[in-house]
Amino acid sequence: MMTNNEVAQVFDTVLSSPGMNEQVRIDTRISRKAILLLHQIIDGGFSGKEQEGTAFSSLVSAETQEELKVLGTECLNKAGLVEMSEKLLRLSSLGKK
Repeated sequence: MMTNNEVAQVFDTVLSSPGMNEQVRIDTRISRKAILLLHQIIDGGFSGKEQEGTAFSSLVSAETQEELKVLGTECLNKAGLVEMSEKLLRLSSLGKK
């Protein structure tokens, strides 16, 4: 089993590979359920709400984090799930108290 440091080194190597900063156009269909989950994962992974061993924020640059947050927000807006996402966040914060 790899340690967190080893995993971070692998991710850093992959993310610094040639061509990784090139823009890619993605035209896809995705379910509303998947979009909502994607947004939750992105938001939770970069806001300090991550589980032990999944600290995405330490593996990805601030610029890439912001790009992913914008993508998640755009997906939520296009899918009409902003209000649902906000309500789910409120529910999850109530459950942690």
